[in-house]
Amino acid sequence: MQHVRFATEVTPPAILRLPEVMRLTGLGRSTIYRLLAAGQFPSPVQLSVRAVGWRRSDVDHWTAERPQVSH
Repeated sequence: MQHVRFATEVTPPAILRLPEVMRLTGLGRSTIYRLLAAGQFPSPVQLSVRAVGWRRSDVDHWTAERPQVSH
């Protein structure tokens, strides 16, 4: 009898679209683009003529570098 192994961990996508970036960072669309214009947020990569995405590694690094806020 053969044993079938199922992946229990899903690999996150390498490129994130804006809704996922917003969810991960807790920032809104306007804030992301304002920080981007100020050079304070990772630059997106062009996916097609009208679509951009962000490298997950860039967003994760940016998030890790943010100061921790305690409430």
